[in-house]
Amino acid sequence: MDKIESIEEFYKRKFDWIPDNIKHEIGHFNVFQHEPVETGKSKPLPYKRRDFYKIMLVVGDIDMHYADKVISIKKQALFFSNPHIPYKCENLERIKTGFYCIFNPHFFHKFGDLNQYSVFQSAGNHVFELSDEQVVQVSAVYQKMFDEIKSDYVHKYDVLRNLAFELLHFAMKIQPAAATDNQQLNASQRIATLFLELLERQFPIDENHPKVGLRSASGFAQQLNVHVNHLNRAVKAITDKTTTQIIGERILQEAKIMLRHSNWNVSEISDALGFAEVTHFNNFFKKHLDISPLKFRNA
Repeated sequence: MDKIESIEEFYKRKFDWIPDNIKHEIGHFNVFQHEPVETGKSKPLPYKRRDFYKIMLVVGDIDMHYADKVISIKKQALFFSNPHIPYKCENLERIKTGFYCIFNPHFFHKFGDLNQYSVFQSAGNHVFELSDEQVVQVSAVYQKMFDEIKSDYVHKYDVLRNLAFELLHFAMKIQPAAATDNQQLNASQRIATLFLELLERQFPIDENHPKVGLRSASGFAQQLNVHVNHLNRAVKAITDKTTTQIIGERILQEAKIMLRHSNWNVSEISDALGFAEVTHFNNFFKKHLDISPLKFRNA
C-alpha cells in the first residue's frame, strides 16, 4: 500500500505552500471552496490514507473509491474521510462547486472521540446523497466556517469544532442508528465500540501494521479484559452480527483493498492477514465472494 499522506504533503500537493500554524498546539483546522478544474487538467489523486479528517460537500458527478467500494455520486453528496481508511476521487473536473474542511486528530483532543461516530467508522456510512434543500443547509454551515476562521473571536476554534459536529450530526440524522434506550444497551455500546476500534487499529496493512495480530473473538476479549461471552453478547446486541462475522468481514474488506491496490502477491496478502496457509485464504475468499483472490484481482 502507498505511504500515508500527511497534512503537510496535502498542502504542498494542492497549494504548493504549508501554513505556519500547522503544528499549532490546539491542532489544525481549515476550510476551502472547490475550485473548478478544466477538463483534462485534473491530477489523479492517489489511492491512500491521509493523516487528517475531511468533511466534503461536492456538487457534481464523481466516483469515490472508498475502502473496498466505488461510490458514484450522481448529483451532490456529503462525504466523510478519516485517517484509518484509504480513498481517492475520480473525475474531479466534473465537480461544479462545493466545500471541504480538514482537521487533524489533535484538533478534537479532549473535545470528543470522533471514532465513536458511524461516519468515521469502517462499517459506517461515509457518503450521504443530498437534496437541493439539504445542499443549501450544508452550504450555510460551511459559510459560517469561512466567517469564523477569519474572525478575531478568541474562542473561534470552539465554534469551528461545533460547526464540524453540526455537519456530522446532520449526516447521521439522514440515516439514524437504532436508539439505545436502557443501561444494558449503553454498556454493550461501550464494549462494542472498544472492540470495533481495536479491530480497526490493525488496518490498513502497511509498514506500520505489517500483519494482523488479532483474529479471534477470544483474542479480542482477552485484550479488552472481558469474558468472550460478554463481548459476543455486546457486539450482537449493538450490531446484530456475531463477533466472528465482523472480524471476517473486515479481513475480507482489507483483502479486497490489497488485491486491487497493492502489488503484494496472494501469498504475501494471505500471510499478512493471518492465514496459516494460502489455501485457507483462498477458501475463505471464495466462500464469501464465490471467486478466487487471483480472479478477483484480474477482473
